[in-house]
Amino acid sequence: MQREGYAVDMHVKVLDERVVERAKERGLDALVYAPHFTRLPEIRSRAAAFSDDELTVFPARELFTGAWQERRHVLAIGLDEPVPDFITLEGAMTELERQGAAVLVPHPGYLNVSMGLEDIERYRDIIDAVEIYNPKQLSYHWDRARAFAERTGHETFVSSYAHLRGTVGEVSVAFDEGLDDVTALTRALKTDAKRTLIHRDGPSHALRRALEWAHLGFENTWGKFDRLMLQGTEPTHPDHVAYDDRFDDVKVY
Repeated sequence: MQREGYAVDMHVKVLDERVVERAKERGLDALVYAPHFTRLPEIRSRAAAFSDDELTVFPARELFTGAWQERRHVLAIGLDEPVPDFITLEGAMTELERQGAAVLVPHPGYLNVSMGLEDIERYRDIIDAVEIYNPKQLSYHWDRARAFAERTGHETFVSSYAHLRGTVGEVSVAFDEGLDDVTALTRALKTDAKRTLIHRDGPSHALRRALEWAHLGFENTWGKFDRLMLQGTEPTHPDHVAYDDRFDDVKVY
């Protein structure tokens, strides 16, 4: 697939040498790396380690806000300081606005883990873009996400939301201008820089989507049990010493 512009896969969960190789084969210029329950300094360190002259890895955080039963995911790019999971959506949005981060809505209206139309309208002035496609979603999720974005007037984006290496680069956003660093990406998102949304199609893409769906089933069964029952307190919990009790007034656990 030939892409024009500066091509970014806007949300991946995996990062290693094979991911970098895959991204380059797919013609990407950059990845946005936002793994689950990983603190910002570690994300930054890994992003730097896997960046080179051909591919830039931008660090980001997908925040898990609220309690498990009513959690809302928020993708934050351009953070200056760490922000924990398990704080209220309002508390997270207030902090992201304070830091001037780019605030993106991943997979809106998806299962019980996403911001809905009411949330997007409430934080209309803080949110910078709404995702309208990723391979884990079904067609009615895409339609609903587009309807949300049209209703609220937000800029849109797409991503591979890759939890598996092979999905990296299946989806990308091509910006008209190059992006030297995460500050430039943040600025592009906050100023609605011109972009083209791209995703692959056909049987191979359908297979990647099916494999990501299978992984979603694992993640929401054994993976969730492992996180909640076997691993103890998450490193991104607001009680972690790294957050210096700054979020005590908005934590939900």
